[in-house]
Amino acid sequence: MNYWLCKQEPSSYNFDSLESEKTTSWDDVHNYLAIKHINSMEKGDLAFFYHSGDEKQIVGIMEIISTAYPNPKEKNPKFVTIDVKYKKRLKRPVTLAEMKINKKFKDWELLRISRLSVMPVTSQIWNEILGISQK
Repeated sequence: MNYWLCKQEPSSYNFDSLESEKTTSWDDVHNYLAIKHINSMEKGDLAFFYHSGDEKQIVGIMEIISTAYPNPKEKNPKFVTIDVKYKKRLKRPVTLAEMKINKKFKDWELLRISRLSVMPVTSQIWNEILGISQK
């Protein structure tokens, strides 16, 4: 199993919506590195749901329930989407500010490539975030 982080502006789509709908397609990704990451996702992988914009925090976990497929909303078949389902809400959100002061995150793409919307998460970072969310 692999771990991921997927960013979304909460005014466009938020974790409450995913919780209510149970599943959705993760589309509207146009950055080629983010698309490469989506193409690497497998059914059963887990992803953090990150509210970008003013919030800048990880709020929950979703499960990848499909492999990548061409986004039917796009003319270019290189633009792909995946299907995800609600897994659980974190006990408390983990903010970007908290991650910036934690040395364990210093080399992670979230801090180095701030505009990247989909990125891998190592198991060490995954477990650190889960631990922080329990405090």
